Amino acid sequence: MTMIELRELLGWCTLINIGLLMFSTLAVLGLKNSIIKLHAKLFGVDEQALPLLYMQYVAAFKLLVIVFNLAPYIALRIMS
Repeated sequence: MTMIELRELLGWCTLINIGLLMFSTLAVLGLKNSIIKLHAKLFGVDEQALPLLYMQYVAAFKLLVIVFNLAPYIALRIMS
């Protein structure tokens, strides 16, 4: 795999993951009440604890996208 192909791969991975991050963030914020009720029933988690868990999930996902997709993509753009 050439550097150009790797850069393109990371670029597309970054776009797809940012799209998924935006979708999941909007779903958590927009459908909060119905998602809380569903997850509370499915997993037996207290409804007051779920908003914090959702924000931790979004924060971890965002950090992973930045570290494993965006930062390497930017580094490859700088190198070439």
